[in-house]
Amino acid sequence: MHIPDGFCSLPVSMTTAAVSLGALGLSIAKIRQGQSKAKGSSLLPATAAGVVFSAQMLNFPVAAGTSGHFLGALAMAALFGPCRAFLIMLSVLAVQAFAFADGGIIALGANLFNMGVIGGFVGYGVLRGLMLFLPKNRMGFLGAVGIASWASVILASIACSIELALSGSVPLAAGLPAMVGTHALIGIGEGLISCAIVGAVAYSRPDLLPDWTGFSKLAPSSHRPSRIWPIALIGVGLSFLLAAFLSPFASSSPDGLERVAEDMGFIDRIKELWTSSPLPDYSLTSITDPAISTGVAGVIGAVIVIAVCYLLYRLFTAGAPRASL
Repeated sequence: MHIPDGFCSLPVSMTTAAVSLGALGLSIAKIRQGQSKAKGSSLLPATAAGVVFSAQMLNFPVAAGTSGHFLGALAMAALFGPCRAFLIMLSVLAVQAFAFADGGIIALGANLFNMGVIGGFVGYGVLRGLMLFLPKNRMGFLGAVGIASWASVILASIACSIELALSGSVPLAAGLPAMVGTHALIGIGEGLISCAIVGAVAYSRPDLLPDWTGFSKLAPSSHRPSRIWPIALIGVGLSFLLAAFLSPFASSSPDGLERVAEDMGFIDRIKELWTSSPLPDYSLTSITDPAISTGVAGVIGAVIVIAVCYLLYRLFTAGAPRASL
């Protein structure tokens, strides 16, 4: 659901960028406020950002000639809260736009609004609402994660449809059903992947999850070591595995937004405003083998995303009290 430059008008792009900037300010303030209580507050989100980036490279088929990919905002919000999830999405989307020409530069604010604000903050609200009614145990929590993940994709597609309509790309009456219908299928994959990621953390380190999930009560004794490095290294290894060995086998079919743009006749509105991407289309021009080129580009991208996210956290939380690892 990465909007390229040209699909959204300048007023829509600037408005969504302003809202995203406000969400960034709120996220920074909340993260600084809770910094002293957060375990691995820079390291874990940074490695998680690498996993999200690599997982987003794995387009999966959802219908004839259409693919979808992991969004990840709700899964990150379930693990870290919506504010840290927003910074994770900012890191991923910024690197994708500038280094890989995936998503527009002017449209970055719109993409961050759809995936970070709607997918993360609003999706997190859906998750917390579901947990008011579902049992606070493993099945209840993971069920809520799956449903909220699906809802986050649908809500983001609705926001995208409204932005396209306001920009004159496609009428809302035509674009909304097409976007929601396509992303309803993509959302199923989103829910399954989110449950797998959150479930892996929940079953291996329930002490890392927020108290409201009920998982903290299932954690072993409080004397359990709280070192973060092992799980961070697993996250780095997973991101490299996905990028290097699985991304070359991703579906080459257009994603949901591209398919709708082709079917609705506004695909030619794309404008390439940024031509300096060093790894366009997730490839290296110096490597002729497409699979190797994609794998190497993916690993490089994962490293960049992890570094960017880590540095952003350190920058935004400089001077704030820190929790011991």
